[in-house]
Amino acid sequence: MIELENVGYSYGGGELLSDVSVSLAPGSFHFLTGPSGAGKTTLLKLCYGALLPTAGRVQVFDRDMGALDRDDLAMLRRRVGVVHQDCRFLDHLPLSENIALPLVVSGRGQRAEDDNLKELMSWVGLSSRAEALPPELSGGERQRAALARAVIMSPDVVLADEPTGNVDWDMSQRLLHLLVELNRMGKTVLIATHDLSLIRAAKSQVQARVLRISNKGLQLAGADL
Repeated sequence: MIELENVGYSYGGGELLSDVSVSLAPGSFHFLTGPSGAGKTTLLKLCYGALLPTAGRVQVFDRDMGALDRDDLAMLRRRVGVVHQDCRFLDHLPLSENIALPLVVSGRGQRAEDDNLKELMSWVGLSSRAEALPPELSGGERQRAALARAVIMSPDVVLADEPTGNVDWDMSQRLLHLLVELNRMGKTVLIATHDLSLIRAAKSQVQARVLRISNKGLQLAGADL
C-alpha cells in the first residue's frame, strides 16, 4: 500500500534520511519513533507526497509519487488521512464545518454527508461541541477533531504525527483507542510518536510493529507488540 525503496531526503545541504526501505501492508498498524529532529515528520510527509525523496522511490497504492501530476496527487491524497501535529483550524468556522472542510474542498459538499458527519462527531465524542469555535476547544477536543477531519473522507491510510503530544494520559489513551478502532475497520495506521509509554499501552489492543529512525536510517525496534 505504501512502499519506500532506498529513500533518502536531504535539505539545506544536509542529509536527514538515507537508504530507507519499508512497506506498510493494507490493514497494518505501525508506530514510528525516534528522537526529536530524527525525521519522523519528514518520513510521514514522504508517505503522502507533501515531500518528494531526493533519492529512491516512494510508491502509494502502486503509484510512483514522483511520476504523478498535480491532479493525480490530489486524488491520491484523498485516500490518505493525515492528523497533523499542529491541528490548525479556521477559527471563524464552527467545529462541524471545520471537520467537514475536506468534503467541501473535494466538491462532495457537506449537506449530503450530514448524517455521516454527525455519526463521526459522535464517534470522537464531540457531538455537543458541533457549534463551538476552535479557540473554545480544549487540547483533547482539538486532537479528536483533527482525527475526525482526517477520516471524514474514509481514507484507506491514516497517518498521525504526534497525535497525543499535547494531551494528558487519559486523553492519549482515548485517542489511541480511536486509532485502534480505525485499524480494526481495515485502515492502515502509522503513528509517529516519541512516547514509549503510549506504544507499550497499545500492547493489549493491537498487533503493531515499531519502526525507529536512528542514524538517518529506519530499523525494526523489536518484535510485535
